[in-house]
Amino acid sequence: MTNQNENVEEVAMDLSFFMPGVAKAVEVEEWPISKRFVDKKGKVIPFKFKAITTERIDELEKESMKPVYQGKKKVGETVDTARFYAKVAIESTIYPNFKAAELRKAYKTEDPVEVAKQVLHIGGEYANWVAKAVEINGFDDTPEDLEEAAKN
Repeated sequence: MTNQNENVEEVAMDLSFFMPGVAKAVEVEEWPISKRFVDKKGKVIPFKFKAITTERIDELEKESMKPVYQGKKKVGETVDTARFYAKVAIESTIYPNFKAAELRKAYKTEDPVEVAKQVLHIGGEYANWVAKAVEINGFDDTPEDLEEAAKN
């Protein structure tokens, strides 16, 4: 019995799984966000998503900070969660590219989040888009989900 426990411990302590270049590559995922956007054959055009790095997430979080005031005195900062998740969605969405100059010009705004809000102007579309980007970046993985994945 001791031999079996030693083998389990050896695998559990094997750090080779975490070395650079060993993890599976981040893949592009396609997901239909709206039934309104269809190709010439009438087929729904899926959006394309790719998870972003932890470093980029940190940058987006810093960019999404807003001041907290007590009266007129600034007492700190907090994350504007809605703006943060929208920025994560912008960065994670490969197609359509809401940062594209062509779209920003067409919608008369330099803010890609505002472009996305105008393109996905039906509330459920916008919410579905943000939710999918959040999911792709692992924000909605519960410990139970991860445990189940580890079993498979």
